[in-house]
Amino acid sequence: MADAGMLRFHVPEPEVRPGGTPDFSDVTIPKAGSVPRPEIDVDPRDIRDLAFSIIRVLNRGGEPVGPWAGLLSDDELLEGLRHMMTLRSFDARMQMAQRQGKTSFYMQHLGEEAVSCAFRRALAPGDMNFPTYRQAGLLIADGYPMVTMMNQIYSNEADPLKGRQLPIMYSSKEHGFFSISGNLATQYIQAVGWAMASAISNDSKIAAAWIGDGSTAESDFHSALVFASTYKAPVVLNVVNNQWAISTFQGIARGGSGTFAARGLGFGIPSLRVDGNDYLAVHAVAKWAAERARKNLGPTLVEYVTYRVGAHSSSDDPSAYRPKAESDAWPLGDPIVRLKNHLIQRGVWSDERHTQAEAEILETVIASQREAERHGTLHAGGKPSTRDMFEGVYAQMPPHLRRQRQQAGV
Repeated sequence: MADAGMLRFHVPEPEVRPGGTPDFSDVTIPKAGSVPRPEIDVDPRDIRDLAFSIIRVLNRGGEPVGPWAGLLSDDELLEGLRHMMTLRSFDARMQMAQRQGKTSFYMQHLGEEAVSCAFRRALAPGDMNFPTYRQAGLLIADGYPMVTMMNQIYSNEADPLKGRQLPIMYSSKEHGFFSISGNLATQYIQAVGWAMASAISNDSKIAAAWIGDGSTAESDFHSALVFASTYKAPVVLNVVNNQWAISTFQGIARGGSGTFAARGLGFGIPSLRVDGNDYLAVHAVAKWAAERARKNLGPTLVEYVTYRVGAHSSSDDPSAYRPKAESDAWPLGDPIVRLKNHLIQRGVWSDERHTQAEAEILETVIASQREAERHGTLHAGGKPSTRDMFEGVYAQMPPHLRRQRQQAGV
């Protein structure tokens, strides 16, 4: 064989670095309404192209167009707008609280509000989400009390998790929100297992798995796809592609697959990409995928194309790895502004009513914050009992923990 020369190690590079001009020229955005809506029982082989397109409903003028439009009433859309506005206001107050030392850690959803808020409205009571740390909209849109969320963030005496979870790692069986794990991607295979158990027990409830673009590089993601496809688990496999992991761009985890949705094709799973900043499109695709699962047609992989406007977390400085103006250049816009403009275009909303709603929502969030802070914050007020860290882990407490509890005097 001829000598091919020295081998070279390849590391994918983002299009632009800090200080450069933001460039999204590689993001191909189809015309709104141009992507067909297949039948629920379609053969996955017949819709392979949907893994490389982007389903959109709202056009640039705020009008809903195409076969995925028309599923939500004006009242449902107004409610969805308030959910997203509430999540954004909640985020701003909790980010401020972290900067004030009232909690140790926080993660915002800025720019991604439509993904979780719209998805939740496509599920039925009893369905179970296995979320990551950026799906608090699933709780907001389901009426989970903000005060309880804040108590968990503050790890105070009213924290339902007794201070045993990192702030923002909520848990609520009643609201279909499985405990968040700090070990990334573990929830993906857990969601598939939960869905399989639901089918084995002849139940009617489905599961939804959530993962970020960066965590798709974890082995749990691929294991989940194997089990979901083999056993036709009633699960919706969600990938939130917000362009950035904690400090690496999406190309590191995506590899040569072209899109994250394309990962599902090799497993025979129907795979779609949707405009994650289009509330109507997210809801329509979620409804389609949930119906497939409920009709025993197996899993669906959905990639939400969106953008993380804020930092990865309160511990992150995104200016170290991307241009400061990049979020402004993101071509799919702001999900709240887009739904607001759509409702104004329909004649059921206005700029004045939007401003009034912002003030009302902020007042509600501040009132919830005051109530939560009466129970304590990170460095002030009531705390969970030290005894709590020994309880609720084992059905029968082992001897070494009993001794430790006695030594602690609790």
